[in-house]
Amino acid sequence: MTVKRIVSNLYAPDPEMARAFYGDLLELEVVMDHGWILTFAEKGASAMPQLSVASEGGNNTPVPVLSIEVDDVDRTYGRAKAAGVEIVYDITNEPWGVRRFFMRDPFGNVVNILSH
Repeated sequence: MTVKRIVSNLYAPDPEMARAFYGDLLELEVVMDHGWILTFAEKGASAMPQLSVASEGGNNTPVPVLSIEVDDVDRTYGRAKAAGVEIVYDITNEPWGVRRFFMRDPFGNVVNILSH
């Protein structure tokens, strides 16, 4: 057996609210829209399937439901701040080699945005 991909499914009473956060802020494209479910993706990107299981988020932070690696975490951080998104954990250079911050999506989920 080969795992081809792993998809996170976040509960949202109104999936349309995700367009501004995941679509506009993170510049992801809607690749599937059935009204009750929206799937966002970076067109043409490929990544190895991964699943993390954690007792904390590192540095005594909450465990985020998603970790999204971007090419410019500082740009994304600035966009999040300008959009008034709640920052749960401020931008930090971590000793394990990532620069990251946590923000809260419109549905209350903590999302880790990082760059290696």
